[in-house]
Amino acid sequence: MDYYFKHSVLIFFFGLFLTTYVYSQSVLNTHDDQGNRHGKWIEHYDQNNEYIKFEGEFFHGKEKGVFRFYQEGLQQPTAVMVFDPESDTVSAKYLSQSGKTISEGQIVDKKRVGSWSYYHKNLDKIMMTESYKDGTLHGPKKVYYENGVLAEEAGFVNGELHGSRKLYSVKGVVLEDLMYEHGELHGPAKFYNGKGELMSEGSYKNNKHHGTWRYYENGKLKQEKEY
Repeated sequence: MDYYFKHSVLIFFFGLFLTTYVYSQSVLNTHDDQGNRHGKWIEHYDQNNEYIKFEGEFFHGKEKGVFRFYQEGLQQPTAVMVFDPESDTVSAKYLSQSGKTISEGQIVDKKRVGSWSYYHKNLDKIMMTESYKDGTLHGPKKVYYENGVLAEEAGFVNGELHGSRKLYSVKGVVLEDLMYEHGELHGPAKFYNGKGELMSEGSYKNNKHHGTWRYYENGKLKQEKEY
């Protein structure tokens, strides 16, 4: 009696598990009455369902909540995006296979917008920040050494360097102080050594030396040259 009872219980729970599994599989990748994706979806790269392409939830054709995207052949997601059906703005984060954040920011219409942050490999420290407008660099850009010291700061307008650009040593000393106009060197320029001593100064015009340039050695004027 005890044997048959245990056997029946085992069959019951196995059946319950099988029913639950089949049901959970059947509710994936469904559509609403208008043919739009609706509910939880998992798509694969291959027919054997070995490699996931993406997984997430749709709300009448629009992405909703957290989506995970994978590169073919990789087991861990390479991107995680958060969608709001009421907004066109998507919060995006790109990941390494160890789960570390590589970069993060916002996307609108598959184009980067606003401020984006990039991280040093194997570190949780920011390597670079950039600003985007409709997928194009537009606004300030900053680059950092691993110790957090600023390495470069510059400005972009419609994808081109524009305005001041400064380069720094790992100790924070200014090495180059330049001006750009629509992607070309244009305006006053100064170059320093690692001690912060002025090495040369002059001006650029359309990416070329222009006018009088002065060259220094040990803080003293050594040469002047006209361009």
